[in-house]
Amino acid sequence: MLLQLLTRNARAAANRCALFHARLVVPALLAGCASTPLPPWPAKAPLPPAERGRVVAPAPIAPPAQALPVPGPSSVAPWPSGAAARPAEDPLLRPALAAQFPEPMVRYRTPGLSEGRRAFTTNAELADWLGAIAHAHQGTGTRTQLLRLGPSQQGEPILALVLTRAGGTTPDALEASRRPTVMMVGQQRGDEPAGAEALLALAQELAGGLLEPLLDRINVVLVPRANPDGADAGTPETAAGVDMTSDHLLLSTPEARALAELVRDYRPILVLDAREYPAESALSDALHAQPGYDALLHYGTAANIPDFITKAAREWYYEPMAASLKAERLRSDWFFASAAGAGPVTGGSVLPETLRNVSGLKNAVGFAVASRGVGLGRAHVQRRVHTQVTAMASALRSTAERSSSLEQVRSFVARDTSAMACRAQAAIDVAPTPAQRDLLLLDPQSGAERVEHVQWDSPLKLRTLTSRGRPCGYWLAARADNVVDRLQLLGVQVLRVAEGGSMLADSYERSGPGASLQRNTIDAPTGSYYVALNQPLAQLAVAALEPDSPAGYVARGIIDDVGQVARIVSTPSLVFEEPN
Repeated sequence: MLLQLLTRNARAAANRCALFHARLVVPALLAGCASTPLPPWPAKAPLPPAERGRVVAPAPIAPPAQALPVPGPSSVAPWPSGAAARPAEDPLLRPALAAQFPEPMVRYRTPGLSEGRRAFTTNAELADWLGAIAHAHQGTGTRTQLLRLGPSQQGEPILALVLTRAGGTTPDALEASRRPTVMMVGQQRGDEPAGAEALLALAQELAGGLLEPLLDRINVVLVPRANPDGADAGTPETAAGVDMTSDHLLLSTPEARALAELVRDYRPILVLDAREYPAESALSDALHAQPGYDALLHYGTAANIPDFITKAAREWYYEPMAASLKAERLRSDWFFASAAGAGPVTGGSVLPETLRNVSGLKNAVGFAVASRGVGLGRAHVQRRVHTQVTAMASALRSTAERSSSLEQVRSFVARDTSAMACRAQAAIDVAPTPAQRDLLLLDPQSGAERVEHVQWDSPLKLRTLTSRGRPCGYWLAARADNVVDRLQLLGVQVLRVAEGGSMLADSYERSGPGASLQRNTIDAPTGSYYVALNQPLAQLAVAALEPDSPAGYVARGIIDDVGQVARIVSTPSLVFEEPN
């Protein structure tokens, strides 16, 4: 049916402005959107220092939780040699260093954590474990549903588990419950198994365990293993050799597309990425020491993530999580990584391509928890899993405690983002700010702690390298179906031109840094597309479609001809329809 309305996605209608008439100017459109007041914000607590690290004093360990049952025996495939147990003479396993990472009092029981195992949980065991939870009778009103998101590149199922006390497990049912949804993802890299094991343990605690009461206030969607092929091979990449942790804007892998579709449909307010960081790196070689942290934490830091989303991530998630980890005698700080050579350490990517950054551009809190683990094999695995479970449980509690406020914040930023079309500035390319911080390091021989003052590129304060005024939207050529498909998977609304006409546009003369724009009138033939920016996910469209966006579709070759896209600088008077 032909439409003259820029209709919103039905799933998000409750938090978005009503349908907009394409011929109306933007101020008139926005006048019809009632403002949503923000909740009272609590007095600001100090941000756990990223500029200057600290040594966390131990606190009493909480009593051990109830041990988790293990499903019946199943076949165990040999773990790939690259992920086998570390040799006894390995410097990471020296007694003095290992003493800094003692076993937790609580013991987690999943197939991969069984005594005497060499392998972590196999794909078949993971499916059995989740299936047993999904099919178990829940007498407390908890509903569970196992979702098959699609096959991996090698044909392995990518599985998600929905846990809720809503009237059903569909996206509509969870939306109707008026409870926020949390999504947690593990093992995007196949050589980072602790996140998957932790999510299997967490699933059982939510389905009849100590965490189940939280489902009175939140819904939970768990994806324990996003990269089953990499997990099977013990390698970080997918079967095609792609690092899917940086594929959440391009969506070049079926694994990333499966996650994007799940996020689009269930609209989580929090997306937590369970990762692991290398126990030794170039920094270890340069400083002759090992990182002393159990967990490195970071939230979304890309350009144009709404300020209130960042504020919620910092005050409502980062700070309580750091406190929870400290209470369990687990050391944490802001994420850092090191490159070869003597350059500064980095604080995590600021490109709009990671799960946490793309989630932030979707007006959700994107968060990553990296436990110490890559390169350790099975060493300290109980502590690594305990670190993840502690962080995950903190995130669930924070969401339950702030459920109403989080939805108010998301509604506010959705309207505020829509209101920026045609008028506000957008940051196109940003960089972290050079700064200094302290790192807690451990002597590999004695295990002694020391604090090292280092240069780092801080993502907590971004420098804008390129910015320009926001267009009203973007025109896409009819042949840009591959772009439209990606945008729709991300949840961005795309309309098709039903009756051709003209548009005032800035056309791209070339791509990449220093891209130049030429103001002219372009023909928009029937069958071409229009992406309006008066929609809540406009920030994603900017990241994908600006010609010099460093992670955008032009720079990464998804759009191979700059003539396929143009910035529309006035509200078009055309007739649009929904694509099939």
